Amino acid sequence: MGGDFGPHSIVPASIACLVDYPSLHLVLVGQAPLLEELIAQTPGVDRARLHVEHASEVIGMDERPAQALRGKPDSSMRVALELLRSGRVQACVSAGNTGALMALSRYLLKTLPGIDRPAMVTAIPTRGGCCHLLDLGANVDCSAEQLYQFAVMGAVAAEALGIARPRVALLNVGTEEVKGNQQVKLAASLLQQADGLNYIGFIEGDGLYRGEADVVVCDGFVGNILLKSSEGLAAMISARIEALFDESLASRLVGLLALPLLRRLRAELAPAQHNGASFLGLQGVVVKSHGAAGAEDFKSAIRRALTEIQENLPQRLYGRLEDMLL
Repeated sequence: MGGDFGPHSIVPASIACLVDYPSLHLVLVGQAPLLEELIAQTPGVDRARLHVEHASEVIGMDERPAQALRGKPDSSMRVALELLRSGRVQACVSAGNTGALMALSRYLLKTLPGIDRPAMVTAIPTRGGCCHLLDLGANVDCSAEQLYQFAVMGAVAAEALGIARPRVALLNVGTEEVKGNQQVKLAASLLQQADGLNYIGFIEGDGLYRGEADVVVCDGFVGNILLKSSEGLAAMISARIEALFDESLASRLVGLLALPLLRRLRAELAPAQHNGASFLGLQGVVVKSHGAAGAEDFKSAIRRALTEIQENLPQRLYGRLEDMLL
């Protein structure tokens, strides 16, 4: 029920994913009459693989996490997480209030042994592929030990997604060892001592986009600003290119010639292709979709959850964390 568009984008995305993935089963949690009405608008839905679980309450996007935790026991978000805790489902995907989702996830699912706080991670497009960035806003203030934990979790997640021996870096204001605040310097010291972790040192923002690392670690304050700035920059560049091609007849003709390449570039960089941030460190798979996600965006979040189920990511994390955490 959460996000800017709620079930009006989530229901079509869910139905489309059922078509794409024949083994997938989905449970839509929320106000059943509205969900059933939207499902009925799409004929031929396989109801054997699409179920509705009624929840009478909705957590607003502006509600405080503590209020969501204590004041709404029948919210769609809480009911969905309780389904995950009970084992009735294998993952939870939400476009709702990020703070509430984090608070409820920590309370109901608990963190893996050795993990203080879960971290949000997503894939950021780079020159040669993508980089996994964490944390994205779940933890505004982080200790050096927590940054170290994020690095370990990010490396394991990247390996699960097919990256052999991922390069791990700390986002910093410079690459020299003397640069950065105390937490970043202490985290670097911890990472340099870590066996089995391919730590390559500090990285600056431009190095991230050049693809110099596979996993980039920072606190949630910095990570969220970087993520939102990246999205805004991509949208601005796209709009400026379109405006340039519309300036004259000659530029429009050039634009027609370049259209196939521009469409390919837009498809590769589109936020819809990279939507879905995982909450690493929980005893369960939880994926946070962007609040402004449309149907295509939300499909990406469902696909990410499906991949983490197939890779058994929480169990893989648990198996690696015991050896690597200090």
